[in-house]
Amino acid sequence: MSVLTKEFSNILNNIEAALSKALPSHSNSQWTYNSFGNLPEAVKPEHLQNLISPNKNLIDLGGKRWRPLLLVLCYEMAKEKHGDTALSEEEVYSITPLVEFVHTASLIHDDIEDSADLRRGKPAAHITYGLDTALNAAGWLYFEAPVCINQLNVSDQMKLTLYKVYTNELRRLHLGQAMDIYWHRNPSIFPKDDEYLAMVKNKTGTLAAMAAKIGCVAGGMSVEEADEYRNIAANIGIGFQIIDDVINLTTGNVGKKRGDDIVEGKKSLPVLIHAGKLQADKVKIADFM
Repeated sequence: MSVLTKEFSNILNNIEAALSKALPSHSNSQWTYNSFGNLPEAVKPEHLQNLISPNKNLIDLGGKRWRPLLLVLCYEMAKEKHGDTALSEEEVYSITPLVEFVHTASLIHDDIEDSADLRRGKPAAHITYGLDTALNAAGWLYFEAPVCINQLNVSDQMKLTLYKVYTNELRRLHLGQAMDIYWHRNPSIFPKDDEYLAMVKNKTGTLAAMAAKIGCVAGGMSVEEADEYRNIAANIGIGFQIIDDVINLTTGNVGKKRGDDIVEGKKSLPVLIHAGKLQADKVKIADFM
């Protein structure tokens, strides 16, 4: 194992440990208090499990984890540049759930909105747990994610900065999803390339942007300086989505059905390019959606 491979392996192991601590398989008294404060005695562990299980099971199925990895790497870069960090290394790992939990929640909601059957090779959460439970659990995870900010031993101003980054990117995520839904709800509408890129920059790019900006701020950069790296990361997110779109139509994404983007009504870039070149095929494509 090379030194670089070992270093990345150590980072990813630390991320997994942080995710497991932030969302255990079963509730315990400390985690419950951190998440909810004092609850009525009538609230039972099985009630909490309806929130935990749909999310935890999807996280445990794996995932690339490149977003929390990006957060840590941006922190290391900022620390190298500034030498004086806002958060310790341990604290940085503790906030990696900010991006991975949002990603997980968005996948569950995405599968519901697209009527998708599979996610990571297993039945989607709304099929396994029911639409109501999956919808509610994923919605809760958006609010559970920033609990890790509450637990940081930093100034209120730094916490506020992290909250502002988190909530702004979360709003962008939902805007991107709204654009995507609008197009797949209207099969005859084919967005222009710049509209597609704007949608992806919000829907996919925003989590990479969040990871980069939070990592840079945690590493000692100002918000204004971190914005430069945020914008770079958002464009990386666009590239990631385009590659994912191509794979969907060629070999098929791991854990999903080949070509399910078209069946689900997605106006991916390959589809838009094809429709632009062969206008007569627009009606055929719309019929599949």
